[in-house]
Amino acid sequence: MARRRPDAGSRRKSSDNAFVLFDVVYEDGSRSSNRKIAREELEGLDGDAPARWLIEAQDRKIAELSGRPRGPIKSIMRSPHQQRRYPWPAPRRRLNLPPIPHPSAQ
Repeated sequence: MARRRPDAGSRRKSSDNAFVLFDVVYEDGSRSSNRKIAREELEGLDGDAPARWLIEAQDRKIAELSGRPRGPIKSIMRSPHQQRRYPWPAPRRRLNLPPIPHPSAQ
């Protein structure tokens, strides 16, 4: 019996694309990693510029709930692990294949 192939429309969308992660450095030297911003909020002509005021709004809400305000933001950049996208197939260790021996090891 042949296996039925699901329709492309019925496949579940990947949820890792719903958010963009940012690393934030504050003027006092503290750092906050992997701050989530909805990708929809960043879709526009401004690029990542809205991320600063969205993170500042998150900080204000957190400060209101915790009673401890954050300092001013010094810099914002995308988290490094989100910048790396493999244009080639997954590494061999992800496929559970044995490593390829180095030619000098023979």
